[in-house]
This record gives sequence, C-alpha cells and structure tokens, in this order.
Amino acid sequence: MAHRSKLSQFFASNQKVARVRLTKVSGSSPRDEGTEMYVSANGLFGTIGGGRLEQMVIDDARELLARGDIRGVMAVPLGPEIGQCCGGHVTVQLTRMSKRDCEAAVKAEASFADELPCVYILGAGHVGRAMAEFFALLPVRTILVDSRADQLDMCTAPVDIRHRAIPEVDVFNAPSGSAFIVATHDHGLDFLLASAALERADASYVGLIGSKTKRAKFESWCRKMCDGLSAEDLVCPIGATASADKRPQVIASFVAAEVMAILSADECANTSGSREPIAELSKVANNLPGRSFDAAGTQLN
Repeated sequence: MAHRSKLSQFFASNQKVARVRLTKVSGSSPRDEGTEMYVSANGLFGTIGGGRLEQMVIDDARELLARGDIRGVMAVPLGPEIGQCCGGHVTVQLTRMSKRDCEAAVKAEASFADELPCVYILGAGHVGRAMAEFFALLPVRTILVDSRADQLDMCTAPVDIRHRAIPEVDVFNAPSGSAFIVATHDHGLDFLLASAALERADASYVGLIGSKTKRAKFESWCRKMCDGLSAEDLVCPIGATASADKRPQVIASFVAAEVMAILSADECANTSGSREPIAELSKVANNLPGRSFDAAGTQLN
C-alpha cells in the first residue's frame, strides 16, 4: 500500500491491543461471524455492532489487557439480560495481540482492500466529486477519472484520482465486476464511456447521469454507432427516486445506495450467474422521471 493504513497507525499508537472476534453467531446479531475489532486502553478500531454487547466486550478486553492475560472467551445472549432485543447469541474471543499478530492483521487488511470491488466515477464535476466523498466511506476502491486537471484538484476525498486524456483506457482496463458511473461534462464523451462499459459485458453496474430523454438518445446512438449494442443493463437516470432534489450531495447519496445494493446483490448473483439485480434496477430507473440535468447542472431535456 502506498500509505500507512489506518490499522497500522492504530497499532503503532497503542502498545497493548486486544483483538475481539465473533467466533460463533446464532440467531439475529448486529454483525456476522468472523467480524473483528481491536481494543486498547484508550482506543478502538472497528466495530462488532455497537450497543450494550460491544460495550461489554470493550470493558472485558481492557480488563484482559490490564491483567496481562493472553486470551478469554465470552458467551453473550442478545436479549433482555443485557438490554438488547436482537434475540441471538454470540461467542466472542478476546486475544492479546503480539507483534506478529499485528503484522498479520495489517497484511490481511491490505489483502482485503485489494479484493474490494472497484467503482469508477467518470467525471469530476460537482456530482462526481460529491460521489467520491460518499464512496470513500464505503468498502470499495473508488477511482475518480477526468480529463480536466482543475476539476480533479478540487476533490478532497481520499480516492484514486486519475487525470486522463483518454478516460476510455480506464474503462477497458478495469477489473471484472467493476461499477461505472458516467457523469462527465460532455454528452458525446458520456455516450462513448457508457457504451465502452456496456460492451465489456462484465460490469456489475453501468450508470449514466441524465434523464429518460438522454437515455432514449443514447439507445438510438448505440443502434447507429455501436452495431446495435443493447442498453438493457444501463441504469439511467442514476439514483432514480421520487425525489427531485438536484443538490450534488443528495444525488450522490442516492447513487451510492443504488450501487452498493447492486454490489451486495452481486455476491449472490455471481454464484448463480444471474444478471437480475442490474436488469431490474435498469427497468425501475427507466420508469421514473429522474433528474433532467448533467454533472454541471445543465438541462438535458
């Protein structure tokens, strides 16, 4: 990794750390089996779901560190006994971490980060930058691409920023299963990038900012210029809801939720080979009025 991870910084700042791991989960629980967090005398990294359960675990982990113990186990019912109503039961393992344990955890974090799905935001205008801020908080690798250096310079989100004269190159070289959100300053470029993403036939999500009118124009353009390329899997408008709010941050929130719903569903779809999630979302988007503007706020219809 090009920079020190937040986890490695946490370990460097805390000499004594306990790892908390959900080793067994039955019934309803805030987090799944295998979830981990790290606890020191004065700090925390990660979460096992919050609430009374997490507070109990934090207290026990800190007591374990204070006593100098190596490990401990907690069996906790998630019911009225602890003031929660999940109804499940969890087994939690507490382990005092050695230097080698910390190094292994950082390595595992880097490996996990490398396997995250990629989200390509093609266009660094107001909406593109707002989307970068949202996706930076989510478990994805976010790449912001634009040919305009001045627009990229205004992005403050901790994402991969790429200044490209030919942004299609990033579409062509993206990993299989990537998500593409097309929101550039130029309709012609929008069409080129959206068609390039669709032609891959392996994208988890292809979204084009615009309206139903813009979608119709894109479909017509595909028939004439792309040998009849189907736009069935295209999501346009993106972030389509009943809301007509055009503020970039509001749009970005809807799009982030839309893309994450698809990426989460794809974990099941990849097993069955189904393309239903994105196909159904495309139908929904095409039947809603959407927002008739581009990334710069220009009317599209």
